[in-house]
Amino acid sequence: MEDVDVIYHNKFGIAFRWQSPELNADPNRIQLVFKDMGFYLRKDELVQLAGNIQTAAQHNCCKCDKKNCRSILVKSPLLKMDFAVTREELEEISDLIEGTLFKVNLYTYVSDICKN
Repeated sequence: MEDVDVIYHNKFGIAFRWQSPELNADPNRIQLVFKDMGFYLRKDELVQLAGNIQTAAQHNCCKCDKKNCRSILVKSPLLKMDFAVTREELEEISDLIEGTLFKVNLYTYVSDICKN
């Protein structure tokens, strides 16, 4: 984990920035990993994904009450990729993204204050 700068994590996933110059890491992108998926997104794409999650959270499946039902489809910022999740997974992904955005915005705010 020496090559990463962890931004935020919860029991479901982790968000970090790659630090290793050998990996040609883009400092403007955040690696978001949850379940068996990884997304390498810019901040604006992360904000878009947060909005897509809020939209998907309004979905109400009335056909089943199963806890493991993956009936919620989330649009990703990547044009040809969506993913299906359970209600619980959606809440965990939302927490992961909102926590990540909060930390990124806080870091930017503090960095801007320190420059002045």
